[in-house]
Amino acid sequence: MEAVEWIAVDWGTTHLRAWAMSGRAVLAEAGSAKGMGALRPDDFEPALRELIAPWLGEAPVRILACGMVGARQGWVEAPYRAVPCAPLKAGQTCKVPARDPRLRVEIVPGLSQADPADVMRGEETQIAGFLAAEPAFAGAAILPGTHSKWVHLSGGQVQGFHTAMTGELFALLAQQSVLRHSVGAEGFDAAAFEAGVAAGLEGKALAQLFAIRASGLLAGTAPEASRARLSGLLIGAEIGAFGAGVSEAVVIGGAGLSAHYLRALALAGCNARALDGADLAREGLWALYEGAKHG
Repeated sequence: MEAVEWIAVDWGTTHLRAWAMSGRAVLAEAGSAKGMGALRPDDFEPALRELIAPWLGEAPVRILACGMVGARQGWVEAPYRAVPCAPLKAGQTCKVPARDPRLRVEIVPGLSQADPADVMRGEETQIAGFLAAEPAFAGAAILPGTHSKWVHLSGGQVQGFHTAMTGELFALLAQQSVLRHSVGAEGFDAAAFEAGVAAGLEGKALAQLFAIRASGLLAGTAPEASRARLSGLLIGAEIGAFGAGVSEAVVIGGAGLSAHYLRALALAGCNARALDGADLAREGLWALYEGAKHG
């Protein structure tokens, strides 16, 4: 394998992913289930060294890491940068003291917003990867997930953002509330989803949640239809809360969830397109690496 110039690391709550890099080119990649949530502070260095051991030589290698590895419960807390600002900035990483002298680890800070209070870690790096390709984009970047982010971009900067706990609420309601008796574990019904989105956009999500259970009892509504309606209600409520005035948006995430958001955004009259977020974190780290070399 060609000599490794640097290493990019995306370290979330549940997973660790790393790439051996030569400039922008990926030489190799590896991943593990040793996410931040499963580790104590002293576990981070061994977990990383175990994953990237085949790429290490005798000389020190620069490692740029983003995500929950920089949270208060992570390896080292990387202080937040306040918006408005560029999603990443060379020279503002947090250096981590490592016992292995070959590891020159730097953690990317997250972003914070004072009013309304909000924070993000990891998404800023995906946004940087997106802006590296489309620096003139002005609109909303939507990153759906457990805690969905609505990020307002212009002039190459994050102007502000909002977080919706949509994915977490869906999991709690579907698995731990009375709705667990009606909501299926899988399956999708497009008509039920769109009806839920419409109600959510009209501010009726809270009023119609229990109707999912009642409909199952009285009308025998199929579990997959109940699941889709719950998803539509919550996503519709999210778009209703944060999508006012948004006419141009990009959805960054996995294909399945992004497709649901595109469908819901279309119903709300928003022009949106989707990008796979899997590799945008790496692209953002590469942009940071290049910026540090030329800054």
